[in-house]
Amino acid sequence: MSEYERSRTMPALPEHVFDQVNSVEMLGSWLPEDLHVKAEELPAVTVHEDRTGADERALFRADKEQMRVEWGTRDTGNYAGWLQVAGIGSGASEVTIHLSFFDEADDPGGDTVRAALARSLERLEEQVRLRVDGSPG
Repeated sequence: MSEYERSRTMPALPEHVFDQVNSVEMLGSWLPEDLHVKAEELPAVTVHEDRTGADERALFRADKEQMRVEWGTRDTGNYAGWLQVAGIGSGASEVTIHLSFFDEADDPGGDTVRAALARSLERLEEQVRLRVDGSPG
């Protein structure tokens, strides 16, 4: 099993950040560019990965009260992740993403995952900034 986690501070209220992450339709604005999520009957979704060309049946759940989203593979149980938004005062938030690969064969490698997490958090911050104050970061 491999686990990865990355956090980033964002200059926005946690509610604003969570609004950007809790919708399947908004995932494409901040997920790695090679992942595409299509909603079915929630929590069911399908994730297409450009790298492999494969579609994976998955689950996506958002809990507004906890400001947390969770996802994972539906049939194989090989992969899971979560994103947590927490207010840290002064109108800022901390966002933490955690990924778990339960089958080593599904882990694309530490460097790849860490780079994808960093880029996803950067893209999320860009989207939050645009939504909150209209400035492109």
